[in-house]
Amino acid sequence: MMIQDAVAIDCEMVGVGQGNKSALGRVTMVNKWGNVLYDEFVRPVERVVDFRTKISGIRPRDLKKAVDFWTAQKKVAELMKGRILVGHALQNDLKALLLSHPKKDIRDTSEYQPFLKSGCRRALRHLAAEILGAKIQSGEHCPIQDARAAMLLYQRNRKEWERSLKDQFRLKKKQNKGKKKKKLKNEDTSNANHAIIES
Repeated sequence: MMIQDAVAIDCEMVGVGQGNKSALGRVTMVNKWGNVLYDEFVRPVERVVDFRTKISGIRPRDLKKAVDFWTAQKKVAELMKGRILVGHALQNDLKALLLSHPKKDIRDTSEYQPFLKSGCRRALRHLAAEILGAKIQSGEHCPIQDARAAMLLYQRNRKEWERSLKDQFRLKKKQNKGKKKKKLKNEDTSNANHAIIES
């Protein structure tokens, strides 16, 4: 199956420790067409005390034959390497996977400026309903559906999104250049002052 240049990810969490600590329970990745590349239930390292079934959709039986955490982590790392990573509130998914990804390759639908409302982040279900006309997360969450929704939101706004990132990158480069010039100018002035004092 072709992966293309962008992949979307969505994770579902279960509770470990006292139940308030989140751990990866399921991870799903889709390609730019929404085709499933990877979808596995994951057995956390710590004992699960809360399956959070109402939201996660995960039940005890699902984790009996689940892959271990390190296997899932390795596979996800392979699939996202060198690619644009799409998702919603990606910091939560990456944290659960104990992975990182280059900032320049992250496309987070919870942080994209035109998707914000009065500067605030919006839930994926609200974005899907308003922009895609799709109903998701009305009960137990389906990570395949959520990853597809994030990917579709990105694909529909891809041109503008990529253009705005290029503009940001150019502006940053310009600002850094200006800072460097200012620093060099200050150094030259400082050196000239030293030379006058010494003479």
